[in-house]
Amino acid sequence: MTSESGNNRWLVAFSALTAVATLALIAIGGLVTSHGAGMAVPDWPNSYGYSMFLFPVSQWIGGIFYEHTHRLMATVVGMLVVALTRWLGGKASQLPLILFGITEIVTGVILPRISTDLKPAGYFLSGIGGVVLLAGLVWFRNQPAPRPLPMLGWLAFVAVQIQGLLGGLRVVLMWDKLGIFHAALAQLFFVLLSVIVLLNTNWWRHRMDQSTSNRLLPAIVWVTAALIFGQLVLGATMRHQHAGLAIPDFPLAYGKLWPAIDLASVQSYNAHRTEIASAQPITGFQIALQMVHRIGALMILAGVTYCAAAAKRSRFKTAGYLWLALVLTQAALGASTIWSNKAADVATAHVVVGALCLANGTLFSIVLSRSLVRARSSEPALVTDLPLEPSRASS
Repeated sequence: MTSESGNNRWLVAFSALTAVATLALIAIGGLVTSHGAGMAVPDWPNSYGYSMFLFPVSQWIGGIFYEHTHRLMATVVGMLVVALTRWLGGKASQLPLILFGITEIVTGVILPRISTDLKPAGYFLSGIGGVVLLAGLVWFRNQPAPRPLPMLGWLAFVAVQIQGLLGGLRVVLMWDKLGIFHAALAQLFFVLLSVIVLLNTNWWRHRMDQSTSNRLLPAIVWVTAALIFGQLVLGATMRHQHAGLAIPDFPLAYGKLWPAIDLASVQSYNAHRTEIASAQPITGFQIALQMVHRIGALMILAGVTYCAAAAKRSRFKTAGYLWLALVLTQAALGASTIWSNKAADVATAHVVVGALCLANGTLFSIVLSRSLVRARSSEPALVTDLPLEPSRASS
């Protein structure tokens, strides 16, 4: 029992380390976008012809510093996730990892022979395949974690490789829309790792005995968390349009509650814009998108406020208050992003706190849903077969 408990503590610590590293990766990615450094290193997976691990430090300057650091941190996260997958899956994951690694290495060798355009993807697959193969060959014969953790580990394993491929293709294909998918998947990936941390804890396994009788609260938390994800996707869409601030003032928008977005008005806005960072003129669609983003923020604030107030009357008030504090911080950072003319550090903090809001809401949803199930299971059963009255029984 002691050995299992100790192993669990190490697994919780390692899964938490992986989640924290992923949050740091999201922060660095935010800095890349905020500084417009997404194409500062034009080749992939190499960096100016060098292996990314041998790229001279003397050349880590300007936007190159942010983009190259992002690549290195992504590699660290990838290796951590492969190790986590192996740990969660136990001995049973050894053979699948070996097969995955060999398949990726072989595919990585074949792709460049098919077309020179596939060389970057081939190098990427060969590299990650080597790490996967090593994880399958060298590891302790540990027992698998309780279900569904092994499955979640494999899901993280697939997600991190897709995420790496999307990031690389964004550079190779020079397609901004891939950056939106890359950012959205990063948020979901962080949530997945946060869920793995929660399900690994002894509190979840043995001592999560709280229950709630509020049948509506878990559903509202789920819906609000979904709204937050949609809000983050909208934010990523606006950030990857590289058009600066579509609306430069807050809480009003061009001095109105709802700005005019007809062609003449938009042309007037573009004529008076003074943003140095903006590279493209704004459009009516971008203005409307930002207004939807603001309305979404109000809906989320209302939803989280309700959830925090409802949780106040339960044992989950700390989680509710934490969620509300994060959302209020996020709202303040959103306003500060506009007031500071999209200062890179403020905009990046807005991205990071957004990820924390989504993760907190998802974990809150999972805990409340489980608590509701426990509350229902503890309800007394309805009596359907009543005993006969004594007089009838004797007759």
